[in-house]
Amino acid sequence: MTATMKAVLCRQLGPPQGLGIGEIAVPQAGPGQVRIRVDACGINFPDILLVAGRYQDKPPLPFVPGGEVAGVVDQLGAGVTGLRPGQPVMAATMLGGLAEYAIARARDVEERPPALSALEAAAFPGVYGTACHALVQRAQLRAGETLLVLGAAGGTGIAAVQIGRALGARVLAAASGEAKLAFLRSQGADATVDCRTAGLREAVREFTGGRGVDVVFDPVGGELFDQASRCLAWNGRLLVVGFASGTIPRFPVNLALLKGYALVGVYYGRFRDEEPEQAAANMRTLRQLLDAGRIAPPVHRVFALEEAAAALACLQERSVMGKVVVSVRGEALAAGPGRGGSKQ
Repeated sequence: MTATMKAVLCRQLGPPQGLGIGEIAVPQAGPGQVRIRVDACGINFPDILLVAGRYQDKPPLPFVPGGEVAGVVDQLGAGVTGLRPGQPVMAATMLGGLAEYAIARARDVEERPPALSALEAAAFPGVYGTACHALVQRAQLRAGETLLVLGAAGGTGIAAVQIGRALGARVLAAASGEAKLAFLRSQGADATVDCRTAGLREAVREFTGGRGVDVVFDPVGGELFDQASRCLAWNGRLLVVGFASGTIPRFPVNLALLKGYALVGVYYGRFRDEEPEQAAANMRTLRQLLDAGRIAPPVHRVFALEEAAAALACLQERSVMGKVVVSVRGEALAAGPGRGGSKQ
């Protein structure tokens, strides 16, 4: 008899409200893979885009969304070494996280840091891995430079704020509403700007003394990208991280010519495929920063597995400060977050 598990299923593309809970077969770990007994799953904007059919990757229906998990090793595939059954881990999986068991490539699985609860660990590997790759490899951010983070109150934005500060940059964080701005200042931003009420270019001019910022970290796209593309200094780097606004902007290439700056794409999933050793080195760096207390994932709100559709909708409402996490098992929800955030 085939063992089954509870999972969130996307049976047709559309809004998150169309997701449902179903029973499917427990997956088996293949060569080079690990099966994780999932305790918690972090929710990100790519999950919303995947469910809507608007992401660059389009898995066949039905599929299980959820790209960041924390749990324990349950099964090792052939050839896997360095991990053991029962070991607490976290992993970036791209898909499959909103289920009782998930499959990950062994090279994408990290031992869970003792400082993180399962809920916090589910808010860590994908967003902090993305921000680290963006700022270290793609932007080559240096101490003393200025960094503008758009959508800074979201999970990836917060990671960029914290990592930027840890790298020695001066950080201007952009978000909407005073509550988010106060939150960002508590997370280490040197200055903040409310995108709804203040002009981004004017804020950058004031922050940099008219020079412009060295690096823009943009997971938003849309109108904010258009404004930010005019805010860079000579030799600046404009990082294209994502399109949470839902709009892919058109770039006036004459700006890059006139200001001598670079438009740089950031695709963390492809980076892990192409440069796994460098991705592993980044994760070691992140663990060092975590152990030193210089970064920590804030958890905004926790949902049960049966509330996964509401978790994605919550993120879509743009009121989140930090990460939304789904507790797949009751014990993870009962334990609550540790130092990084608060359970609501």
